[in-house]
Order: sequence, then structure tokens, then C-alpha cells
Amino acid sequence: MLAEGKVVEEWLSEFKTLPESQFSSYASSLYRKKNLVPALYRIIQDPNSELLEPVCNQLFELYRNSDERLRRFTLQFLPELVWVYLRFTASRERQINGCIEALLLGIYNLEIVDKEGNSKLLSFTIPSLSKPSIYHEPSSLGSMALTEGALSQHDLIRVVYSGMHPQRETFTAQNRFEVLCFLMLCYNSAVVYMPSSSYQAVCRMSSRLCVCGFPRQQQKTWREPCNRVVLDPEFMVQMLTAVYHAIYNGEWDLGREALDDVLYRAQLELYSEPLL
Repeated sequence: MLAEGKVVEEWLSEFKTLPESQFSSYASSLYRKKNLVPALYRIIQDPNSELLEPVCNQLFELYRNSDERLRRFTLQFLPELVWVYLRFTASRERQINGCIEALLLGIYNLEIVDKEGNSKLLSFTIPSLSKPSIYHEPSSLGSMALTEGALSQHDLIRVVYSGMHPQRETFTAQNRFEVLCFLMLCYNSAVVYMPSSSYQAVCRMSSRLCVCGFPRQQQKTWREPCNRVVLDPEFMVQMLTAVYHAIYNGEWDLGREALDDVLYRAQLELYSEPLL
């Protein structure tokens, strides 16, 4: 533990003295520090650690940076942060959660606005056959039932999958899962860039959140005391998205266990969204 603390303390001090011109090279070097990520997980998991608050502060500073690699470095810890936050919220020990709450809210408030500070709409566009692409020319479809004239009536369709979100200063029972769902959506949008340790963390988070306080917890090898955690069906859908990615990217066993646990909880709660 002392060695891990030293690794984290060195990381905390080196970023504070780093000039802005070296952020890019620093981002590359972060992923070569093999002992740093496990040490940070240990700190996040220990609510009594003196390093927890400075670690959360620094993770937020990295996320505020314009370098995507620094932002992803922080984002990889999101599943563990969410697990710790919900675990202690369920145990009524919210005072332990202060810096983790602040970090989660900080990431959320950064993500809901664009670079100009305007509210973001997350959307995608369904392509139209009436517009040319590298795969086809509309004129080549003229002999078919779908003529160019008919196709032109079907313009590009923009689908909004996450609307504008208000700024949040604190977590409440009413907004908790609105914030956490959006954070998991952000995580899933970058999940392909996450390391295997983050896939393992999201599988552990999903399993534990879904079985804590239920009979299935007795079948698990881990014995962390935890009260039953209230879950939102939309949040469970976001968990499933991350778990499916983990299953097919090197975490088959952990992912399958997490998938079974999420479906177990969904069946108990009669939540249709994750079951479908």
C-alpha cells in the first residue's frame, strides 16, 4: 500500500508542474505507467484514503483538458466511481462520497455543453438513398420501384438520442439516475478506447449493483457488505451496453456473469427495458 501511495503521490505532483506545451507527450506517457492505474483503483476503493480527494481533483483536471487521451484516462475509472458512489449512497454514508460526487457532477456538467458553453444535443443521421454516397448513385436506382423522384421525398432523418440536460450542482434522489445514465452514455461512446481494467471494472460494477442485498449475493466470492441499491431501468440498459462490449473484447467470463446478474435483477424488478 505504501508503494502504491508513492506512485500516486508522484503522479499528483508531476501534473501540477507540467507546462501546457507538454500535455500531449504527458498523455502518451500516462498509458505507459503500468503501476499507476491499479494504484488509483485502490485509492478510489478506499473511502478512508487521504489521497482520495486529491486524486478526484486531479482526475477532474485531466478531464477538463482538451486532449482526448487525458479525458479518456479519467473516463476509464467511471464504472468504479459510480459503484463506490452508489454503494455508499445506499449505506447512508454520503459524507464519504463528497469528492466522488463532485467529480461525477463535474464530468456531467462538462459533457452537457459544447465548447461554446451551449447545451448539446446528441444525435445521429439516418442516411437517405436519395443522396449519393461512395456506395451508390441515386440515378442507378431509376429502373427500380424506388425512383429518384420517390427517393427525394425521403430526406435525411436526424435522430436525437440524448436531449438537452440541465446543469446539476448536487445529487438528489430525483436527478441521480438522470446524471448517471448520461455519464454511462458518455462512457459507452468511448468504450472502444477503454483498457481491459476498465472493462473488468464495469463488469464488477454491474454484477455488484444488481445482486447486492439479494439472495444471489450469497453465491458470490466477494463479501463486501452492501445494502440493496435502487436501480433505474435506463441505467441498466447502459450497463448492458458496456457489458456486451466487454464480453466480446476479452472479458468473456466476467462479462457473462455480469450479464446474468443484470438480467436476474431486471426479472426481479420486472423492468422491460433491460430485458428487451
